[in-house]
Amino acid sequence: QVQLVESGGGLVQAGGSLRLSCAASGFIFSISTMTWYRQAPGKQRELVAAIRSGGSTSYADSLKGRFTISRDNERKMVYLLMNTLKAEDTAVYYCNVLKLGTNYWGQGTQVTVSS
Repeated sequence: QVQLVESGGGLVQAGGSLRLSCAASGFIFSISTMTWYRQAPGKQRELVAAIRSGGSTSYADSLKGRFTISRDNERKMVYLLMNTLKAEDTAVYYCNVLKLGTNYWGQGTQVTVSS
């Protein structure tokens, strides 16, 4: 079965950096588009970044230049490097894959940015 396990969240001061990781299993990772979403308290879940099987990436416009998504197909891992963090980046971050019309989510990892 599809499993996604996020890690790497925590408490960081504004201006700092964090790298989130997502370990994937149960599907053919190398051909899958992997996506990071986030959900702040009281807000809808929003797309952060996506990386396709060939390595091309896309980002939410507001995050371009600060966040970088990457993948390691051998290890079946996807990463999100977040730089120059701001208080408004505080959210639960989720790893996602869409397979055969079904969205799969990890349990999420909390990122809290103190100002």
